[in-house]
Amino acid sequence: MNLKQIAKDTAKTLQRYLTYQALKTVLAQLGETNPPLGIWLQNFSADKIHDGETYIEELFREKPDLALRIMTVREHIAEEITEFLPEMVRTGIQQANMEQRRQHLERITQINLSGPSLYPEQQTTSDPNNEQ
Repeated sequence: MNLKQIAKDTAKTLQRYLTYQALKTVLAQLGETNPPLGIWLQNFSADKIHDGETYIEELFREKPDLALRIMTVREHIAEEITEFLPEMVRTGIQQANMEQRRQHLERITQINLSGPSLYPEQQTTSDPNNEQ
């Protein structure tokens, strides 16, 4: 397990996600202040947002002011969340793991009431000589 590579991949994924969140924020702002530009940005971004850095490069070629705006918003979001993000991730994973384990334990310990009993000595029989 290469923890440095996992960390790099996670950081890259988070960076892409923050680019997406920054785009959503800018689109919401433009929806209120400049709807035609917001529509243009939404159409431009439709199939390009998958790779955040390539998306920013392409946006710089078309509308540098919007690329700078998205980068600024992305950086602001990153600064705001990085303080508490590690603890939230750890806590979230621990809670999710505990819930998954609980559900698994419930599934494997459920007694099937319609099937044969796990304890044959408790089963009723039609033998009249068998006292209950």
